[in-house]
Amino acid sequence: MLVATPEFTAARIIVIGDVMLDRYWSGQALRISPEAPVPVVKVKSVEDRIGGAGNVALNIAKLGGKVVLLGVVGDDAEGAALQQLLEAEGVECDFVLAKNQRSICKLRVMAQHQQLLRVDFEETPIRFDQDALKAALVRHLPDCDVVVFSDYGKGTLADVAHYIGTAKQAGRQVLVDPKGVDYQRYACADLITPNFAELQAVVGSCQDEADVLAKGRALLTQCQIPTLLLTRGEAGMTLIQPDFEQSLPAQAKDVFDVTGAGDTVIAVMALGVALGLPLPEAMYFANLAGGIVVGKLGTSTVSLPELTRAMHGDRDSIYGVVSEDELLKLFARARAHGEKIIMTNGCFDLLHAGHVTYLEQAKALGDRLCVAVNSDASVKRLKGETRPINGLQERMTVLAALACVDWVVEFTEDTPERLYCKLLPDVVVKGGDYTAEQVVGGDCVIKAGGEVKILQFLDGHSTTAMINKAKGDE
Repeated sequence: MLVATPEFTAARIIVIGDVMLDRYWSGQALRISPEAPVPVVKVKSVEDRIGGAGNVALNIAKLGGKVVLLGVVGDDAEGAALQQLLEAEGVECDFVLAKNQRSICKLRVMAQHQQLLRVDFEETPIRFDQDALKAALVRHLPDCDVVVFSDYGKGTLADVAHYIGTAKQAGRQVLVDPKGVDYQRYACADLITPNFAELQAVVGSCQDEADVLAKGRALLTQCQIPTLLLTRGEAGMTLIQPDFEQSLPAQAKDVFDVTGAGDTVIAVMALGVALGLPLPEAMYFANLAGGIVVGKLGTSTVSLPELTRAMHGDRDSIYGVVSEDELLKLFARARAHGEKIIMTNGCFDLLHAGHVTYLEQAKALGDRLCVAVNSDASVKRLKGETRPINGLQERMTVLAALACVDWVVEFTEDTPERLYCKLLPDVVVKGGDYTAEQVVGGDCVIKAGGEVKILQFLDGHSTTAMINKAKGDE
């Protein structure tokens, strides 16, 4: 069965909430100040990142979704920097400009990759033209499937109940990353995503799992919200509904920085909801994404290749024995990620060191290696009635176990010409004394802009020699 990450490009999402700039001053701290008992940081680099609701929108854009960000910025350099950074990443910005309000900026001073100090530049609650923000929401609602409210308590969502009502009236799904202890403000949303500390601040201390579920469900009933996604740090996350619950363990191997992890989780949930995925499936992807982002420094995003790698452990993608139809999809996905595809073919009846060396050299020419294997009937026609020694499934299984091989596919013809002309890999590799013009199917690949490479087999190794030795003929 082919398991793949969703095609998020069809998702259309509005993100509305508190927009802020995360600024990092990084350097080395090698001495203590003579003026006060504090480290002196010699700044080597300055980096601006997108924070708050902007980070939610950025995560959506990075995974291919179409996203519009609504928020408030000041008429200042920080506001201009935010818009420039976001638009460069494909996020459409429709900001309300508050001329007498400064943009929110959080400055973090870093030394040896550790945060020493955070300085907040903000005037909260934000003062702005609320009618302008309401009009912006109404303007963009016809072109979206889901609305995400990213509340950092800075004042952009002071009238969040009105915004939720407007979105629900338009028939849109509403997801909320909440703030504070008054969750009645989010009544009638479709899903809320508090972390465990935030939930306990609202419902009180939870003694055990049964208590978590009971208090979570009581909160849902009270606020007329059907679903709560509880993020629980090292304990993973739990999806709670009136008659259903499901938990997933945390996916992070190393937790480096939890900043912005909640943004990533709600962004991926919104993408899943926009595509109509079942909520447990959307949670699965959100859990994977959250596990990736906490291994990064500061507010960060997750890419589609990272999500795919997380789905399949240490291997970069779906791998192993696949069908032609599956292989077409895998080739398309690899090309979309800019990966170079190498392909070779053979009977591989008795795998030996020469084969392995050859395949490793082939893989070194690109990013993905696909091996096409002759069917049993094809081998018999080519090698005689006593061959193959090993059946097709055995041969394919052994090849798929090699670290250098990504995909293994069968072909039934005597040559792989049809398969090469159908799949059009970037490079076709053949071993022996051939010329590029003699490689069957190579002309199709070359015409499509690819190339043919000839590699030399390792001397002293052959399947025939192995068979003769086993029979005592040598």
